[in-house]
Amino acid sequence: MMTLPGLALFYGGMVRKKNIISVIAQSAAAFAVVSVLWFIAGYSLSFGAGPAAVDGFVGGLQAAFLNGVTMRTAHGLLPGLPELLFVSFQMTFAIITPALIAGAFAERMKFSASVLFFALWHLIVYAPICHQVWGGGWIGSLGVLDFAGGAVVHVNAGVTGLVCALALGPRHGFGRDNMAPANLAYSAIGTGLLLVGWIGFNAGSAGAADALAAAAAFNTLLAAASAAIGWMVVEWIERKRPTLLGLLSGIVGGLVAITPAAGFVDPKGAFFIGLIAGPACYAGAVWLKRALKYDDSLDAFGVHGIGGIVGALLTGLFATTAVNPLAEGATVWKQAVGLLGVIAWSAAGAYLVLTICRLTTGLRVTKEQEIEGLDYTQHGEAIH
Repeated sequence: MMTLPGLALFYGGMVRKKNIISVIAQSAAAFAVVSVLWFIAGYSLSFGAGPAAVDGFVGGLQAAFLNGVTMRTAHGLLPGLPELLFVSFQMTFAIITPALIAGAFAERMKFSASVLFFALWHLIVYAPICHQVWGGGWIGSLGVLDFAGGAVVHVNAGVTGLVCALALGPRHGFGRDNMAPANLAYSAIGTGLLLVGWIGFNAGSAGAADALAAAAAFNTLLAAASAAIGWMVVEWIERKRPTLLGLLSGIVGGLVAITPAAGFVDPKGAFFIGLIAGPACYAGAVWLKRALKYDDSLDAFGVHGIGGIVGALLTGLFATTAVNPLAEGATVWKQAVGLLGVIAWSAAGAYLVLTICRLTTGLRVTKEQEIEGLDYTQHGEAIH
């Protein structure tokens, strides 16, 4: 639900009409490529034990092709439940993360390059970071809290998106041509689907249908609402009118920010995380992009990068053992150290993957193809 059709529609409505199909195709490709790679090696690299020299950074290949995973095995994080359930649940995180990155290079990357990028990035960047945070690696061992993917998914995707935007350069006509969204109704439907799916992400990360899951679900809804209000107020003051796109972006920004905190904070903490995240994401998506003049097409960094960083840091501030005993010892400092590790690996890995793509498939479509639109030039299809 979150990637297809949620994110596909959310992004699809935000690009120009000539690129709607291409953006949806990228979400579909992320689903297909990552699902297969998760089975082949991604799950093992993420949650398997690695060789002694690199175990804190990446897992091994003992569970490649799900070797040893049967209908009777259970994962340690879900005692009493089939390991295949854990494999499936974690696969959804792995799928949506590269699909989020596509928002940064929308309307100008070759489809062949995006497919290769998804594949290499999953193995080189996503799986190692997942292992470092959730699979027994060094970040998780520090006591860094990430309940449902603030660092693994959102900071990771946001930082990579920024690297992509800088590496590809701006779209032809950026800052000059009208690049208004083609259909915000699509984006609104996509946001609604993302919201429902996000409850599954965050509450499901409790590993059971219990009180902790209930707290995570409510915190998710509350943070999304308060962030939407925070974004709307700032936009209303600056632009003299609130926009639907702003409300939708605020909702997503709140969902991003509460992701690492959902199972560690009480509702008051969730409220303040959302209220802070809304204006912070607005600043990242509007002011920062305007000041630095980079073209993050659909604000992958502005919303997911900034929202993920803010949420992760505030998790250290608002986490309470009254909600989750694992919150004991949580500090903003620990969260910051973990974030620095994720940012460094993500940025370096993204640059490496982009370099490989540039030397093989090439990265950008031609100027003529970009002007005509990626729907027709990359897929031979168009919305009439």
